[in-house]
Amino acid sequence: MRKVPTTRPPRRSLLPRRTVRLRLTALYGVMILVSGAIVLAIASGVVVARSSTEAVQSPGQRPQSALSLADARIQQLQHQLAVQSSHTASGLSRNLVIGSVIALGIMTVVSVLLGWLVAGRVLRPLRQMTVATRRISADSLDERLAMPGPSDEMKDLADTIDGLLERLEGAFAAQRRFVANASHELRTPLTTIRASIDVAVAKPGPVPPPTIALADRLRTELDRIDELLEGLLVLARAQHGELPGRATLSLESAVSAALGAQAANIAAKRLTVQQSTGRDGAWVQGSQALLCRMVENVIDNAIGHNADGGWVSVATGIDGNRACLVVENGGDVLDQRQVDQLGQPFRRLGADRTGSDTGSGLGLSIVAAIAAAHLGTLDLRARPEGGLRVSIMLPLAAQAGNARSARAGVPA
Repeated sequence: MRKVPTTRPPRRSLLPRRTVRLRLTALYGVMILVSGAIVLAIASGVVVARSSTEAVQSPGQRPQSALSLADARIQQLQHQLAVQSSHTASGLSRNLVIGSVIALGIMTVVSVLLGWLVAGRVLRPLRQMTVATRRISADSLDERLAMPGPSDEMKDLADTIDGLLERLEGAFAAQRRFVANASHELRTPLTTIRASIDVAVAKPGPVPPPTIALADRLRTELDRIDELLEGLLVLARAQHGELPGRATLSLESAVSAALGAQAANIAAKRLTVQQSTGRDGAWVQGSQALLCRMVENVIDNAIGHNADGGWVSVATGIDGNRACLVVENGGDVLDQRQVDQLGQPFRRLGADRTGSDTGSGLGLSIVAAIAAAHLGTLDLRARPEGGLRVSIMLPLAAQAGNARSARAGVPA
């Protein structure tokens, strides 16, 4: 059995991330430290220069023979005062340098803290734009940053991003309208072709066997095109946020209906199907038609891409405040990198997975679009033992939450 390649998680650095805020703070601290050191060096130089000048200008001693006894006594006292003054000045200079160094250290720490606060204040609009931009996705392109404040560089950047989002919204909307309109308009010529085939085969008189075989093949291809167009229409509606026929639906009932519709295929492949449900019941709100289509596509994918005599497991339940649907099936070991792309349109694993190349490649992309339209998520995982695990999480319906609260004795 082929093993699934595993990737090691990237090693995290022990050093903090070099953010703009951290760099600005370091710049402020270094600037304050250097400027303070320069001021301290200048002040120390001035003090030393003045001390040297005073020492030079102090009166020197005259020869003892030229002095009277009184003058010698006065000279001795002056010398003692000069020495004492020199020591005092030296001590004051040393204390001044020590105090200045301590003050410089305190000022550097305070400047770093103030620099951190000021940098955070200056970069706050940029962080807000980053958070808002990350929140905006293909399903919420109508949101805008709308950054308030003066007309500065930050506002110019926010306005530029808003303009980009507006252009992206227009492009996505045009693409969805094109898919929906093209799928709708193509139904008319396909219906005409199908009617022409039926008329050609139903003409009186014997119909050549090649004509009948060609008609059957054309009908099969037309059915596949109809299925593809229907899938494109559903995908366009789901991506456009259109949720017709909103209602409260039980995932268990939708699963049972989908399995019942696939009973013939299950029997033909001799599949073992295991269905399990939660104790409280998984109820969701939304478009009943789209939610049922989502469940049908997931189960159809598990049955269609399965080997004869294989198995399918379907489980529904509640995880916190979300309803979950998990569908698993056996099969060959799959590559997770390829599985991650199955939620996009026209992405298939090909014949290597099931020995066939059937399907339009829209099944799981429709599931992903319907789940996203209902504020849910789709998770696709390759099972280590082989096969695929499809997990869908949807917001729990209000009545299900009230029922759980009442059962637990807690007011809803």
